Amino acid sequence: MSRICELTGKGRQIGHNVSHANNKTKRTFLPNLQNVTLMSDALGRRIRLRVSMHGLRSVEHVGGLDSWLLKTRDCELSPKARRLKRELEKKAAG
Repeated sequence: MSRICELTGKGRQIGHNVSHANNKTKRTFLPNLQNVTLMSDALGRRIRLRVSMHGLRSVEHVGGLDSWLLKTRDCELSPKARRLKRELEKKAAG
């Protein structure tokens, strides 16, 4: 399972551990990913996603999963989130 947030696209970053003697060794910084179940009001069902805590705070700030998906560009979303966005757009149009 990849370490990428399905809503924000936030992934691992690479940096250095720096010792007191200024020796540098490679390390990775992993995002704080959690498996969460979010409620979609428009679709009327729960959706399980693997989301970073930064992404979860952003969703709560915008006003929920539906409004987050509708305002976010497709290139920033995972394939699963893009599919949900298309379902929301169809529901809103019809």
